[in-house]
Amino acid sequence: MPDTPPRLVVSDLDAGYDGLPVVRDLNLTVGPGDVVALLGPNGAGKTTSLETIAGLIEPIAGTIALNGADVTDRPAYKLARDGVSLVPEGRALFFRLTVREHLRLAQTKNSLADRELLEMLPELEKCIGRKAGVLSGGEQQMLAVGRALVSRPKLLLVDEMSLGLAPVIVARLLPILRRVADELGAGVLFVEQHVGLALRVADRAYVLNHGRIVLEGSAQELRDQPDLLRSSYLGDQVVIG
Repeated sequence: MPDTPPRLVVSDLDAGYDGLPVVRDLNLTVGPGDVVALLGPNGAGKTTSLETIAGLIEPIAGTIALNGADVTDRPAYKLARDGVSLVPEGRALFFRLTVREHLRLAQTKNSLADRELLEMLPELEKCIGRKAGVLSGGEQQMLAVGRALVSRPKLLLVDEMSLGLAPVIVARLLPILRRVADELGAGVLFVEQHVGLALRVADRAYVLNHGRIVLEGSAQELRDQPDLLRSSYLGDQVVIG
């Protein structure tokens, strides 16, 4: 049986705006069932990287491959059909729609059954009929993730799941990414500011600073080298524990 290609391979990617690179020479790989963290201080280029991979920003240089196929210039709507789902920073929910309506809008012919989705995200069941605008921050984030999972993605991109949430809520949400990888076989690439929590969930991590990868390794390796990890942030406070 032939080897399964990586879900995502980014090679020598330059990305930015109006032809000016914010991210330079980005190289990273996400395999099937991998959970990979993209870490770094504010302004490092993490969101730009995710949005470029998702097809929302046109790359300046380099290549992006999905499941072995070159998708460098493919727009977001086509990448979504190819199995890429993005949970954007800020969640992008429709506050007047219910949880159920959000999930219905995301359905495709190969969608997860409601039962499968709610087994992965059981806290959504109790608010299935409520409008997104009245949900707590944690519930809204869970809905954003659930909506992205409905289409049974091959590659899940998550930008700042912890935004505006207490660490105790983040500690309940991040393990969902592990389940997505394990149960759906998806590759997961996520941006996260809570470094310690991210490294408990991730298999591997890349640290981005000033638009370049400055450190990479297994999550355990980075946890075992807290001083090196802190120095890669160049003075930004990093909570690793």
